[in-house]
Amino acid sequence: MEQQLEEILKQGIDRARSKSGSALIMNVKTGEIKAMANYPTYNPAEYNKVEDASLFTNPAVSSPLEVGSIMKPLTAAAALDKGVVNRNTSYYDPSYFIVDDAKITNIEEDGGAGTKTVQDIIQLSLNTGATWLLMQMGGGKINEQARVTWHDYMTNHYGFGKLTGIEQGYESEGSIPDPKNGFGLDIQYANSAFGQGMTATPLQMAAAMGSVINGGTYYRPRLIDKIIGDNDKTIDQKKPEVVRTNVVNQQTSKDIREIMEYAFSKNYLIYGLKDPRPNYSIGAKTGTAQVAKPGGGYYEDRFNGTFLSYVGGNDPEYIVAVRVNEPGIAGYAGAKAAAPIGLGLINMLIDNFGVSPKN
Repeated sequence: MEQQLEEILKQGIDRARSKSGSALIMNVKTGEIKAMANYPTYNPAEYNKVEDASLFTNPAVSSPLEVGSIMKPLTAAAALDKGVVNRNTSYYDPSYFIVDDAKITNIEEDGGAGTKTVQDIIQLSLNTGATWLLMQMGGGKINEQARVTWHDYMTNHYGFGKLTGIEQGYESEGSIPDPKNGFGLDIQYANSAFGQGMTATPLQMAAAMGSVINGGTYYRPRLIDKIIGDNDKTIDQKKPEVVRTNVVNQQTSKDIREIMEYAFSKNYLIYGLKDPRPNYSIGAKTGTAQVAKPGGGYYEDRFNGTFLSYVGGNDPEYIVAVRVNEPGIAGYAGAKAAAPIGLGLINMLIDNFGVSPKN
């Protein structure tokens, strides 16, 4: 699985005309990392020839980024879990919001102002929809209640801003803004609802999404299955470690799976996939995040692409997370650069690694 992931990642990075990227596959029900890779990489047998020391790090674990719209299913899960909306809730979307004198807008394909549903927020990737979900956490507006509630889900439910504890050096915890102290808090939190103004690693995003779709159990991500000593004797057989069991409730988990699978059924052609693999459950979300400038603000022409998805039969089996840094091809970075890699990995899992079909 590892070798195939590395090949698919390299091909996708080259196709997207990007200089670097990462991908990983995690077992939804145990937290086991089945494969994880970055490109460019190096030959461990010739490590002394490496001139760029950054190649010795694992960006999937150590390099957080503003994740973009792959955050939206987690925002929806928080609102659903709090009971402030349900899957069929509809609302009037004005196609923009003004928050702290900043204008939040959508991509051109959002269909314009009109009545939308929670399901539409994910399928159409509405920034205004994610902002509206945050408003519902505050009783109808962005306020301290909304910020504190969303901060609680990001940190205490999803584990952002904290180390996962994976057996890997130089893990980064990412950053989540303080909900009570600072300037422009409302716009910061509106941005965080659609994955900007906060940072997380691909590993953190995979672990959080896995906990939402598996019924609410957060498993610590892990690389080690067992430790073997002399004579091939197992010294320590590792077991799945449950960190918490109340990430979201069972109904929220079911709703998010159905919403993400609906979004995939509507968008798979956009990702360049011809066969939606109808005998399997596939949920997916892309993200296209502006790259932050060192001195503040964002570049208008530099984006990172992300893709967060899962595959299984009656129940999800694997989470797939992909990032592509500043691709050089036209189109949205999430859909055109990251998604083809992620869907290549999903096809690989179905074809070569025994994913159970629906029965």
